[in-house]
Amino acid sequence: MAMVSTYLTPTTTPKSSAASPPLFSGLRRSTATTTTQTFLHSHTRLSSSSNRTSRGIVAMAGSGKFFVGGNWKCNGTKDSIKQLVSDLNSATLEPDVDVVVGPPFVYIDQVKNSLTDRIEIAAQNSWIGKGGAFTGEISAEQLKDIGCKWVILGHSERRHVLKENDEFIGKKAAYALSQGLGVIACIGELLEEREAGKTFEVCFNQLKAYADAVPSWDNIVIAYEPVWAIGTGKVASPEQAQEVHVAVRDWLAKNVSAEVASKTRIIYGGSVNAGNSADLAKKEDIDGFLVGGASLKGSDFATIINSVTAKKVAA
Repeated sequence: MAMVSTYLTPTTTPKSSAASPPLFSGLRRSTATTTTQTFLHSHTRLSSSSNRTSRGIVAMAGSGKFFVGGNWKCNGTKDSIKQLVSDLNSATLEPDVDVVVGPPFVYIDQVKNSLTDRIEIAAQNSWIGKGGAFTGEISAEQLKDIGCKWVILGHSERRHVLKENDEFIGKKAAYALSQGLGVIACIGELLEEREAGKTFEVCFNQLKAYADAVPSWDNIVIAYEPVWAIGTGKVASPEQAQEVHVAVRDWLAKNVSAEVASKTRIIYGGSVNAGNSADLAKKEDIDGFLVGGASLKGSDFATIINSVTAKKVAA
């Protein structure tokens, strides 16, 4: 098994018929001296002597399936979503993938009533506790009532635009889980944090907030989304993404349990598209994707879902 490298430079250019977006180089400045550097110097992938199984497609996570989520964010109209749902309903999708889409709240019922059962519904946020006098919020109970199976929590836009902190997000995750929702738990660093050598420090602090709050990791998917790559056109190389994913998995092994580290799916988000998803999917610790803009195009989203075939070949 490969050692975790400490300094990475992009080696793979995303495939695309259009001009490729620039790769963002460097995990951290070479002059940075942080505890996360020490972590990577002294830790490798979980060895074969641990309880962790080989990460081939048949042993991927608890369900054994790749996971692809589409976060539609604050986009769409009744008509455009009707067309998107039609495109998804007619798409041929690989069976070895759990697929979830997150429409805006006001369109969840429309999507639930028209989308194939092959694809599950996620909400883009939920309140920290039971409903009540909380204007503008949505409770986990209400989401369950309309058929949602998942909720996206801790997304960078909630953290950095709406100022939700780590502890608050952890408590949201715990409550959503208590009500039977699966949680797509987002983590990721800002550009200035990456450049300052704080990528792992930030991600580990965000992970700790989840770990301190949740009773179990059975229904959690971790989404690593470097903030500098979300909707910017900048793309982390497959090697850069893999390095963070393996560090996250090793953090889970060290701070939660080897079983949780082995079973928990860690998916990648950040300008994932139909051109780069296959190369990213080949990496051993990338268990799927959380997709933004490309999930609004039915054919592109289907291509990303079907990139699981690259994982099978790599395995």
